[in-house]
Amino acid sequence: MAQMYAMVNCFQYPRTSIRMTVNSSLDPKRSIPHHVELNLGDKTLDRSLLGLYAMNGGKGANSYAQNSSYQRGVVDAAKPLIEAEIATKVDIKQLSSTNTTPFRIADFGCSTGHNSFPAIQIITEAVEKKIQTQAQIPDFHVFFNDQVMNDFNTLFHSLPPQRNYHAAGVPGPFHGRLLPNASIDFAYSSCALNWLSEVPKAVADHRSPAWNNGKVHYTGARKEVFEAYSNHYANDIDSFLKARAEELVGGGLMALLVPAVPTFENSGTSYTTPTEMDLIGSCLVDMAKKVNFQYFNSQSKLAHLFLDLSKFCIITESQQYDIDIDQKKYSYGVLNLFLLQGILSEEQVDTFNFPLYFTIPQELKAIIERNHSFSIERMEILNNPGKRTLTSASARATYLRAVFEGLLINHFGTEIMDELFDRYTEKLAASPLFLDPENEKSIIIFVLLERKVV
Repeated sequence: MAQMYAMVNCFQYPRTSIRMTVNSSLDPKRSIPHHVELNLGDKTLDRSLLGLYAMNGGKGANSYAQNSSYQRGVVDAAKPLIEAEIATKVDIKQLSSTNTTPFRIADFGCSTGHNSFPAIQIITEAVEKKIQTQAQIPDFHVFFNDQVMNDFNTLFHSLPPQRNYHAAGVPGPFHGRLLPNASIDFAYSSCALNWLSEVPKAVADHRSPAWNNGKVHYTGARKEVFEAYSNHYANDIDSFLKARAEELVGGGLMALLVPAVPTFENSGTSYTTPTEMDLIGSCLVDMAKKVNFQYFNSQSKLAHLFLDLSKFCIITESQQYDIDIDQKKYSYGVLNLFLLQGILSEEQVDTFNFPLYFTIPQELKAIIERNHSFSIERMEILNNPGKRTLTSASARATYLRAVFEGLLINHFGTEIMDELFDRYTEKLAASPLFLDPENEKSIIIFVLLERKVV
């Protein structure tokens, strides 16, 4: 594979440019399209285009920008740790009073910037404080990375006007290479490394022991499903670390804020993000079972007949019904169609799985240690104060809608979104467990890594 790069200058913001990365085959026998036009919310069956979803863009009611206070809490919790590690670990011996080399920072998983900008400010101000008395403060170059379908327009329109850095966008999946060799001094990623590169293939294969039919995540699923997710996560994190190892300079630092779950939790008195994803799955299953009576249109007599039949029996393939209504004959096949005509099909639900995995501290540490390019300088568990900002069922539902809606639209389309999250809100509101933010026991693992000097 070859990577082609293009820089696009943003004339509205002179210090801004957009860097596009496109993977291309070098095999002349393989035909690839020169131009593919995609719109947010488009459904695609082309596996080469899967994963082209992102957090909700813009600044509307369901946008990530308006519904990411939970993630902002992670940045606030990590602030003193990042400042302390930069104060002790950044090597200023390489900087001199005449050095004009910029200090380069990359944020992997920036979304629309609402929480990325405060993090970049923390990093740049900590570096300035570290070197201002001993060397000339360098220019800061910041590379904002996220999925190709991310709303970079909102990101660049939202850049702080008084920022102390030059900005560029780097679209593309972060599990592979995105930047030149040894081009980054400080890498950062927050609330992004729980996303897998794709759903594990075995989970969607009905011939596999790990087929996850009837569920949308590994929570409460069979051991084989969990193992498929766990193995895929380990490979993805290893790929991420290998890519960053090539992009970071020797001695460069990387701060990771990784969504995770505690090693042990009491499911009766607490919940985590995977629990909420499982609840979304139950809403999808309910919608697949619900009969959509709008389908009957004007055939009201048949609708009432179906209602009466469904009260007393379950129609199976071994039964046959021939019924005359308004001089029209309806056979079992039509009745069965009505029975199965839900808002969603069961097949749609069975073929959908969330591509996310929430690790535990011991597992993440072991994965990092197997990669010999980094040393672990600090690793701590953070309690996210942002969870206390989600004080109602509607606030919690909208927060998850801002995160997952693009992914769900890719598979189910836009038509079901309002009903799906209305149902989800109702289920949250009906459970005292979800109404108390203190019952939410998801954790954030803070890891500071240093690139070993080769």
